[in-house]
Amino acid sequence: MEVILLEKMRNLGALGDLVNVKPGFARNYLVPQGKAVYANKANREKFEQHRAELEKVEAEKHQKALERQAAINALPPFTITMKASEEGKLFGSVGVRDVNELLTQSGIEVEKREISLPADGVLRTVGEYDISVDLESDLIATIKVIITPEG
Repeated sequence: MEVILLEKMRNLGALGDLVNVKPGFARNYLVPQGKAVYANKANREKFEQHRAELEKVEAEKHQKALERQAAINALPPFTITMKASEEGKLFGSVGVRDVNELLTQSGIEVEKREISLPADGVLRTVGEYDISVDLESDLIATIKVIITPEG
């Protein structure tokens, strides 16, 4: 099924691209979320009329994401002190919610879905970790989290 993208999407395309997706993906996600419209003649004409407005909105979103990326990359490393065993395993873990709270305390608002922890999932051992924040389809900011044992 062909759809016209109304915004830039990672691994799919840019604003205005005509892409072929599975019908369920279009019907259940892209169209209801306002991320795409069906690629029929009427929608193509309507899109071309509103293309300038959509590109302006997309440029504003991109600029805000660039500002957030600069602010996040400028942050110093975060240090978290937690109880840990002698082997360095934490009694508990550091997850997306904890990282989100650290960023919020620093004055930067991010959504939990934008935070990507390493492949292992939650952080369960003492050490240094680079955590990526996916701000937009092509913009990624990185923060460093250092977990140290208590005492």
